[in-house]
Amino acid sequence: MGFTTTVVGSYPQPAWLVDRERFKGNVVPRIRMPDVWRVEPPWLEEAQDDAVRVAVADMERAGIDVISDGEQRRESYFNRFANALGGLDPERPGSAIARLGRPTPVPRVVGPIERVKPVSLGEAAFLRSATERRIKITVPGPFTLSCLAQDEYYRDPETLAMAYAAAVNAELRELEPIVDWLQLDEPYLQAHPDRARAYGVAVIDRALAGLTKPTCVHLCFGYAFSHALAGTTKSGGYHFLAELDASRATQVSIETAQPRLDLAVLRGLPSKTIVLGVLDLGDARPETPDVVARRLEAALAHVPAGRLVAAPDCGMKYLARDVARAKLGALAAGARLVAG
Repeated sequence: MGFTTTVVGSYPQPAWLVDRERFKGNVVPRIRMPDVWRVEPPWLEEAQDDAVRVAVADMERAGIDVISDGEQRRESYFNRFANALGGLDPERPGSAIARLGRPTPVPRVVGPIERVKPVSLGEAAFLRSATERRIKITVPGPFTLSCLAQDEYYRDPETLAMAYAAAVNAELRELEPIVDWLQLDEPYLQAHPDRARAYGVAVIDRALAGLTKPTCVHLCFGYAFSHALAGTTKSGGYHFLAELDASRATQVSIETAQPRLDLAVLRGLPSKTIVLGVLDLGDARPETPDVVARRLEAALAHVPAGRLVAAPDCGMKYLARDVARAKLGALAAGARLVAG
């Protein structure tokens, strides 16, 4: 029996749903970006429902065990949740420096951060109705939310992060009865490791407090598409990783394929299940099952099979759809080749 397989979150959105050209100037929008949608508001939800059905069918046909809705309703992993909270001025966004060094528009915090309504509950319920497989849903993590905000209220990064953590926790508690796995997307733990060491684990633990189902923290170096546009590479390894072994999270999701990560770092997470990125999303050529199997076997030198889950490196949003389908098929087939 091979390894459990999952996705990280996003999956390519159909061209009839979004205009991908609009993402080139803002790969991960932090404020709302409604002009990316090709479908007018009266019909948009129905179109998004259909896109979810397509994404779910692709993942099921590929043989993925724990699936998402492909984040088909989201302009980015970040902005749907980040801009639905109370305490923000939606009319006048702020600015922050993104991980690749450029200023980017972000939510501006002008009052107490508060989750005033459920954000992802409807999408989770729809996904639950669309498949009998195990499902996961992702929420931007509180550390990353705090890094991508202009704070004019708390005026203290840790206090701001804790406020976001409480809002995230309220969301996750309502999602937990519906889904099987819950994931925090926390790329900025890697981008700001010194700040992460100061309070990153504390805010993650606040966000995950009281949850009993599997919880995952996803770290990454950014979309391969972002690096291609910027002319940068994924290298240097994780500067904040082993510290997560002390967190409440039961899983840690990391990229290893594209950055050619030294898998010895996995020994620094002895209590966690590792969601191992074994699909290089910077390479448009689909992996073969044998390549996937070799990448998983290399991890077995450091982590027992019972603590490994096979996954793509990161979200698949910016891949061509046929490439994404082929890569997921290779992921599932390769995982079956390796004895668990």
